[in-house]
Amino acid sequence: MEWLLLLIAGILEVTWAVFMKMSEGFTKFGPSIITAIGYILSAVFLALALRKLPLGTAYAMWTGFGIIGTTILGGMLFKETITLPQVICVLLIVSGIAGLKLMS
Repeated sequence: MEWLLLLIAGILEVTWAVFMKMSEGFTKFGPSIITAIGYILSAVFLALALRKLPLGTAYAMWTGFGIIGTTILGGMLFKETITLPQVICVLLIVSGIAGLKLMS
């Protein structure tokens, strides 16, 4: 159950980060509200997951989900350039997350 809570926290982290970009520096009301709600809910779900998961593992995975998700969505939604070195580094993060999950 704690892994599902952590996954939800990671999805919400990506959500608030994407909507923060869409808020254009908090100048757009709707995306700004979604950013705030997503941020709070992400922290709540992370806190719930931390009741049973080790802090270092959970935090690394939470931020890793954010890096992976925002990199992909940044390219898809905002046409941000994703270079080969970035792809390689994100894949290294994915392998680290997989390793953390397998070792826990």
